[in-house]
Amino acid sequence: MQTLSNWQNKANQGKLVGTEQYDPDLMSALEEVKRLKRQLKVAEEEREILKKATAYFAKHS
Repeated sequence: MQTLSNWQNKANQGKLVGTEQYDPDLMSALEEVKRLKRQLKVAEEEREILKKATAYFAKHS
């Protein structure tokens, strides 16, 4: 029953391959958004590390 519900939800959202609503361009855009969000998270973490390192070395110079 859960599988049918998942299929119906995907079909309604246009994510189920083979349905009229399926849009490969939309799916590729969504994948790119996911990839860019991951890259942004990594960049933000790196920035925070660099800020802390800068503060540490400024205190100990």
